[in-house]
This record gives sequence, structure tokens and C-alpha cells, in this order.
Amino acid sequence: MDGRHTLVISRLLAGSVQLAELLKKTVDSQNISFSDAAKSAGYANAKGDLSEVFLKKGSYFAFVELHIEQGPILEKEGTSIGVVTAIAAPASIKVTFEGNGGHAGAALMPERNDAGLAAAELALAVEKHVLDSGSIDTVGTVGILKLHPGAINSIPSMAHLEIDTRDIDESRRNLVIEKIHQSALAIAKKRKVILSEFEIVNQDPPALSDESITKATELACQELNLTHKKMISRAYHDSLFMARVSPMGMIFIPCYKGYSHKPEEFSSVVDIANGVKVLALTLAKLSLS
Repeated sequence: MDGRHTLVISRLLAGSVQLAELLKKTVDSQNISFSDAAKSAGYANAKGDLSEVFLKKGSYFAFVELHIEQGPILEKEGTSIGVVTAIAAPASIKVTFEGNGGHAGAALMPERNDAGLAAAELALAVEKHVLDSGSIDTVGTVGILKLHPGAINSIPSMAHLEIDTRDIDESRRNLVIEKIHQSALAIAKKRKVILSEFEIVNQDPPALSDESITKATELACQELNLTHKKMISRAYHDSLFMARVSPMGMIFIPCYKGYSHKPEEFSSVVDIANGVKVLALTLAKLSLS
């Protein structure tokens, strides 16, 4: 599976028919399909229909998620709680340039069709288009860049990039994607290489937190005498998809230097306890609404 199928379970619960069909064919290292495993666990019917687990929109009052910030802001400011107002959603792009290979010493520079240089130029274009958006909430990352044949003395005949773009403003993010596409076409023409692939792998919409949940969270912080601030989530979470079936909110706690997805990830017992208290009180307030 690729980027369009991250956060598999929340996507599935939110009713992704496309994902349900794909998972029927997905097998593990022992050749057991996802649908067979789901059947044995009671989460699919006899035909392996995974739509059995789809949640019904409007049947749930609220979904509230507690998470580390995955950024440095709360720790730097000495703030106890982040009240999330929106979740930025990513779009993932796969790009492949094809040129002509050749010996690094024998091929003259003016006659080269270097796919690697096309990829390098596009990576810089991604940064430019993101910065030109004028918003700090627009981000872009070239997380994968592969060159073929990958030898120091060989001109790259093919280059493959995978690009992540995110924003809380969907139209602004999509405009960046279009600009990246136009740059890829222009670079291919200028460098006389072929743009053989430009695929938008996924393009999820951002999600806004429900105002009643953010208000309940703020009140909980005030009653617990915990400092808090409103903020967006630049990483995406299960809440992004659960917002499709239920009003959604998120609570952030500080983490050491903003580290996440690495061994140094850490939150203190005090911060964790504060988060749990705010979550519990938020849920209590929502239950009385």
C-alpha cells in the first residue's frame, strides 16, 4: 500500500470503500489476507465484506484525541496544553524523470539529458512554491529521491521523487501542487528529459475541530489551572478521518524538543497526566451538553 492508505483503520472506520476493496487483496508475510484475518476476529462477514466496520455518520456525539504535539512550540513556550483547531492534510506526489545515462567522464556536459539534475531542480522548485504561498502553514518535503543506476561514475538515466505537501487551506495546498506540476513539465522540456510520471497519490482534505469541543477543552484547562493555547496540527492523525463521521477535537501535550517518531521521543509524567485530566474533563463537559 502507498501514501493514500496510511492510518488504515481510521480511514476504514470512516467508510473508505476504495480501501476496503484493496484490503481484501492485501496479505501478510504468511499469506493471510486482511479480510480473512478480519473475518476470524469477527470484523467482517462470511464474504469478507469489510464495510461491516464502517461507522455511521451522525451516530456519534464527539471524537476527542489526546496526542503529543510532535512539534516544539508548547515546550518552548512552557504551555501545558494545545487546543487543536484544525488538522492539516497531506497530498503525496510521485514524480519520475527519464533521461539518457552514460559515462560520467565521457559524456560531454552540453549533450547530457541528466534525470538527476531535473529531480534536483524540481526539489528546489517545491521549496520555492511552498514559500511563495505566503503562509507558514504551507509546507512541502521531498522525502524520497532515487537515482538510477546509482553509480558515482554514471549519469542518472532515471530519477524518482516522492513529495509531501500539507496545509490547513486545501485550495492553497492544491495550488502549490499545480505549480509543482507546471515546474516538472518546464524542467523536463528545458533539460530534454521525459516526465514519465506525475501522480497525485492522495489528496485528503483538511479537517476543522468542532467549536463545541474546543470550547469544552478550553474550559477544562481553565478549571484545572493549566495554561493552554489554540494551535493547528501540521501532522495528521486518526482525527482527520474520524471528523468525517463525528464532530472532532484534539488535545496536545508538550514533547521533548518536538521529537516524534524517533527514539528520543519523550513526554514527562506530569504532562501526560495533565493531558489525561483535560481529556477526562472535556469528555465530562461534552456529556452534559
